[in-house]
Amino acid sequence: MADQTQPWAERTVEVSPQPGAGVPQQRDAYRRGVASVGRPGMPRTEPFPTLEEPIGASWPGEMTPRRPMSWHVAQLRRGGEWSAAGALFAFICWGIWAISGGGHLAAPLVIFVLSLLVAAGLFALARLVGRVVLEQRLGRVRRSARGAHLVTAVFLAGLGVAWLQQTEWVVSVWNWVFN
Repeated sequence: MADQTQPWAERTVEVSPQPGAGVPQQRDAYRRGVASVGRPGMPRTEPFPTLEEPIGASWPGEMTPRRPMSWHVAQLRRGGEWSAAGALFAFICWGIWAISGGGHLAAPLVIFVLSLLVAAGLFALARLVGRVVLEQRLGRVRRSARGAHLVTAVFLAGLGVAWLQQTEWVVSVWNWVFN
């Protein structure tokens, strides 16, 4: 056994020779001093790392490359028809409510603008929650904003129904038809 006072790098272990444990058989195309690069048309056994899967990443998304602004804008537009439909429904319901109230439209207009700002904030909150849950926790890539647009559309549709419920003649027509 080696002396334990020597540094670990200087210690050696004596191993008795094993039968059949010599130099392994060489391949027929092996030449000493020449690198094996493969033949043209042959697939590589190990693919090169891509930008989506960097070498040093310990979890998905740690070192992903920055994408251009046009990609982010295109991602936000996907699903926008849901928010547009909700906004159109809310606008029509708001118009019915505002006109039925009589008087000036300044106060109802401020209410409508504030409602749209709340809807935009809800959209941003839904995107943030999606980023934290889907991208950071589950490691998935979001390819659209459909979920956030759908949440915003449901909010705007509920807001429109609330405005219609405050309109007296709409409530009386509803009660006359369904009672």
